[in-house]
Formats: sequence, C-alpha cells, structure tokens
Amino acid sequence: NMDYAGVSGAVITQEYIDGNQDEYLLACKSDRIKICALYEEKPLGDISGFDGIKICAGRLADKNLLNHLEPFRIANDNGKFISIDLADGDEQTETMQKIIEMFPDLRIAIGHFGMVTRENWLEQIKLAKNKNVFIESGGITWLFDGEFYPYPSAVEAIIKAADEVGFNKLMWGSDYPRTMTAITYKMSLDFIEKTDRISDGDKALLLGENAKTFYGFGDL
Repeated sequence: NMDYAGVSGAVITQEYIDGNQDEYLLACKSDRIKICALYEEKPLGDISGFDGIKICAGRLADKNLLNHLEPFRIANDNGKFISIDLADGDEQTETMQKIIEMFPDLRIAIGHFGMVTRENWLEQIKLAKNKNVFIESGGITWLFDGEFYPYPSAVEAIIKAADEVGFNKLMWGSDYPRTMTAITYKMSLDFIEKTDRISDGDKALLLGENAKTFYGFGDL
C-alpha cells in the first residue's frame, strides 16, 4: 500500500483500543518504517529496538502529564521521539508546555492535528512554536469525516495552523489502516497533493521533508 500510494516512509504509532502491539511492531521495523513503543501508565520495559514512544494522553487515567515524566525522560536520554495525542482542546496544553521546557531537546510530535475539530484546537498547534515540537496530521480525515474527500475544511485547517507556526512545523499523517473503513491510503495523501491552496514548496515540507528530519529517515 505504501508503494501504491507513493509513500516512501511511514511511522507506526499505537492506540490503547488495539491493545499493546510492541512485539508485532518490532517484527515490522525496517529502513522505511519507524515504530513506537506504547506507554501504558506503568514502567516501560526494554525499548532499545523502538524509534519512539507513543503516549495516548487523552486516554490516560491520570491526565496530569506531570505525573508521567518517565517516558519523556527515557526518550530524551536515549535519543528517541515522543508521539503524543493530547486530550481535546487545551486541557493538557499547560502541562505539556511545562514538560517541553523540562526537555527542550526532546523531539515531540503532537498527533491528530491538535484534535482540529474540537474547541481551542489551536492551543495545541501553538505548542509547535517550541523548537523541537511538531504537529502531525494523522487522523485529520477522521475528524473531518462528515465532510469527506477531498476535505476542503481540512485543507483550510492546515493553512490556518501554518499561519500560526509555519509549514516547516507540520507533518502529514494518514491514520491508516484505521481509515481504510472510509477511504483508501492514497486518498488520505492526495487530497493534499491535489489542492491548489498550498504551494509546491509547502507541500514538500508537509509531505516529507519535515518528517525526514524529525524522524531521522535516511535516503528513501
């Protein structure tokens, strides 16, 4: 599917609702696929084979991120990235900002495009004003599912976010394969490729160049 859609590299995060997929993902890792270990509100085991750590922050039993410093510290100390889905709106942005200040060199990708269809979503986007914090758009088609392809409101939201933090802080994501119940993998990509509202240079940043640097992909 990556070959068919024209996707050179992908990052597999995780979700609580699927159960822990660490063992399976270790078998999937390749030069083209980066993987995340799942944080489950308990001490992390050996994550040496993983590229990053996924935190489903909106699903935490204890939503105070300051009580979950271990995954951030481990990622920071071991040169890994954090992939995090925050609770809706600005519920966790204040504590997230404090953690960013604790670990200024830690690469952090905020998922679901800041829960873009929820109130105060731009507060999550603004976190990318910090040097090593980026926004990824996995799930944006799910959030705009009621509108459906080619998602003009999603394109509008991407432009609005870029006005806040710049296209150099935004990364495309698909939320595939969960989205295959509604659209194809390629559709999750080409609604951005086909829009005339984003310049070719900004598309290049959004669709690959930023992710290559952030996630550490080699030549693909």
